[in-house]
Amino acid sequence: MSHAIDVTRPSVARMYNWLLGGKDNYAADRHASRLLLQLAPSFGELVRSNKLFVRRAVRLLAEQHGVRQFLDHGAGLPAQDNVHQVVQRVDRDARVIYIDKDPMVLAHGRAVLEENDETAVVQADVTDTDRIFGHAEVQRLIDFRRPVAALFVSVLHCLPDQVDPIGMVRRVAQRLAPGSFVVVCQLSSEDAQVRSIITDFMRGSVGEWGRVRTRREVAACFDGMDVLDPGLVDVSSWRPEEGEAPPAPHVCHEYGGVGMIR
Repeated sequence: MSHAIDVTRPSVARMYNWLLGGKDNYAADRHASRLLLQLAPSFGELVRSNKLFVRRAVRLLAEQHGVRQFLDHGAGLPAQDNVHQVVQRVDRDARVIYIDKDPMVLAHGRAVLEENDETAVVQADVTDTDRIFGHAEVQRLIDFRRPVAALFVSVLHCLPDQVDPIGMVRRVAQRLAPGSFVVVCQLSSEDAQVRSIITDFMRGSVGEWGRVRTRREVAACFDGMDVLDPGLVDVSSWRPEEGEAPPAPHVCHEYGGVGMIR
């Protein structure tokens, strides 16, 4: 399974990379990102707060709940303090699988992880749960009899309703042992016009994309789970650490939280 890198069309992973101040992007990505910021000036802040959220969430799961296995769906391009770096500071033997279909993510991820035997990058569509769970690297590293944290961070809004992204999260959760966790956040707005504007722009820019959803839709991911405090929130206010700025009021934000599987 192989895909060429198309530098003429923006990709979500490379747009996020540019918004985070990275260099793994092309002119098309930068142009689309600048147009997006004209429509939604807070978008760069959303991407940064989302990265801080996943760091806080996985560190909490590793430090306070003893989780040592992580499946990161739609991992994106490597940045500072990636999941494996955060959790392996807690336990060097913690294991992380990054899942993505973007060929640039795969190339960069494998280069970063070349000498890390406890971490792997799997090329797969995040909705192909059977392929992911049956992949040789996943089978090598993950013991599904023990707790696993499944991450769906800033990926569900990239998936159209036809592939049932909310159902995908539930299907993954059903395969995990009790005491496992699900970490979810996605672009959300209660303003129908805002949802439409951002969704239409992203579909026109990157092609395959999902949509901005409502809080109620995101909350459906956690049905039947025990949601950790402070519940489902704008993730910039999910257990913020000292020195992190309080969330500014925005009509669109990353909404989500962490659920424990009973």
